[in-house]
Amino acid sequence: MKNKRKRDYDEKKIPWTEAWALNKRALLLWLSEYPKLFVVTGFHALAAALVPYLTLYFSARLLDELAGERRPELLTKWVIVLLAGDAAACLLKALLFRWRQALAANLYYRGEVRILRKLLSMDFAAADDASTQELLDRVRQREIWMDCGLGKVYWQFASLTEELFRMVGAAALTASLFLLPVPDQAGWLTLLNHPACMLVMALVMIGVILLSPYLATLGERRVLAHGEEMMFGNRSYFFRIDLFREEKRALDMRIYRQDIFGVEEYRKLTDPKTGFMSGLGRDARGRMGALFAMSEAVSRSFLGVAYLFVCLKAFGGAFGVGAVTRYIGGIMAFSTGLSGILKVLGEAAVNSEALKITFEFLDIPNEMYQGSLTVEKRSDRRYEVEFRNVSFKYPHTENYALKNISLKFRVGERLAVVGENGCGKTTFIKLLCRLYDPTEGMILLNGIDIRKYNYREYLSVFSVVFQDFQLLSVSLGENVAAGSWDGTGTPLPAGRRSGCAGKEDGYDRERALACVRMAGLSQWLDARSEGLDTILYRDLDEKGVKISGGEAQKVAIARSLYHNAPFIILDEPTAALDPEAEYEIYTRFNEIVGDRTAIYISHRLSSCRFCDEILVFGAGEILQRGSHEELLRDGEGMYSKLWNAQAQYYRKG
Repeated sequence: MKNKRKRDYDEKKIPWTEAWALNKRALLLWLSEYPKLFVVTGFHALAAALVPYLTLYFSARLLDELAGERRPELLTKWVIVLLAGDAAACLLKALLFRWRQALAANLYYRGEVRILRKLLSMDFAAADDASTQELLDRVRQREIWMDCGLGKVYWQFASLTEELFRMVGAAALTASLFLLPVPDQAGWLTLLNHPACMLVMALVMIGVILLSPYLATLGERRVLAHGEEMMFGNRSYFFRIDLFREEKRALDMRIYRQDIFGVEEYRKLTDPKTGFMSGLGRDARGRMGALFAMSEAVSRSFLGVAYLFVCLKAFGGAFGVGAVTRYIGGIMAFSTGLSGILKVLGEAAVNSEALKITFEFLDIPNEMYQGSLTVEKRSDRRYEVEFRNVSFKYPHTENYALKNISLKFRVGERLAVVGENGCGKTTFIKLLCRLYDPTEGMILLNGIDIRKYNYREYLSVFSVVFQDFQLLSVSLGENVAAGSWDGTGTPLPAGRRSGCAGKEDGYDRERALACVRMAGLSQWLDARSEGLDTILYRDLDEKGVKISGGEAQKVAIARSLYHNAPFIILDEPTAALDPEAEYEIYTRFNEIVGDRTAIYISHRLSSCRFCDEILVFGAGEILQRGSHEELLRDGEGMYSKLWNAQAQYYRKG
């Protein structure tokens, strides 16, 4: 198992050239998105590097005077300069630090916005693909639970900048250490003046400085080797924690005592000997822990080497006692800076694997042609849609979800689509709305292939209530207005006041109110003093109103009415309603849509009796088409069988 894990990890190692390219791209991405943060970070790094050296420099002057003539006026001067300079420098450093931290607090949210923009801008086919969701999950796991990815690049930049400034300042502060000779009367200590001795000491220091971050990087690689098991463990951990939190699970949790299962699984998962942290824990007590310990030990041993070299030169008379503090501090700062830089470079190499996954997600291409033709804005709504020999397979599958579909919607027609689960009804709607493109054949709008139309404009032709529609935890009016479309693909301007003082709605309140009442929510709305400003659900407002499934479906229908598109599609949106309530909504909806084309998908055939034409789907094909009466006359047809199977539950006697 151990060799397999190491073999899997070795396969993930990325060459330095690729790692450099990934980190460079990540840094440029952040610089383009958030330049202010990087400017402030640079100034803070400069201040953080200078403050210690100011203290060291003035402290050395003070010590030299104490070891020498001890003149009161100079001692007073250096004390005042030291205190004043240190206070001013520390104040500046603190101000820049707080400014940097305030800006850096937005890093996570900017990263989330970047991911959401990518999700919303990619082809729906790609966003709906399970492999995309899996890739996104891997990105989030590394960003959140392993502290890797794009977010880490900024902190590496901050550390690298600070260490570079620290090294430059240390070099300026300690350069004279190697230039000041030991006097001849110092005896054997004059060996310290020999170039070979200086070279040996420098090599020893550099070797120690290089070894410490190298060992730390090996330790980081050991941590990364546990990445996959840690991510799976974290996912499992929070799934089990959420078992007790989710409101929708509360009933089953109590009735079937799922809490027993949850607690037992949680105990197994967090067991230090067998749980998901056990592998990392064993490595921490073994090789990984030894690497980090050795790195720290080597780093500390350098302090002894530096003290030995500086003190020997001071003992030989190369410089005074006050300079010892300056040189020791300078050497340690230089070594810390160089070690820090090497550590950051090692972390960048380790982090490049996470960056590669992140950019793999961000680089998912949009293969769907967006089109350029303008959708004709017709006041008479004379739109016509035709399916011409359309077949479709979902990505990564060999079976057809739809096969050789040909039909044409007449203007103003009421069309019902019925059939058993999995027969292709929802796929038919996805193709109509161009969420997917056909595998074979074409779909035409007014005689033109829909792929030639501007994609966003084409979408604005449809109002859809999907069977798994979603509402937001905002006001009723904002839920109904949604994107505030005017039916032509153009957002409505803000301007109308809501009931909340000082708030701009950005939607037509009268129109939203009319749509809510048309959807059958008049009684519910009249019972709410806040009217359209009533907040739905309590996720963001403790005064929010919890609505039933049927009420939520009516809000979704009101939203489709507000959109005011030429085509209205109801994809089983009334599943939570009883048959009579569903029939009432469909009947009222049929009156509301006017001259628009309406498409209804429902398992309840009684709700579709008022439609002009009914399509009966089966196994991805259209098995029957015709009016309700025509289809019932075919006693051997699928529609008649489905109708009689449902009708037996509502017949008296």
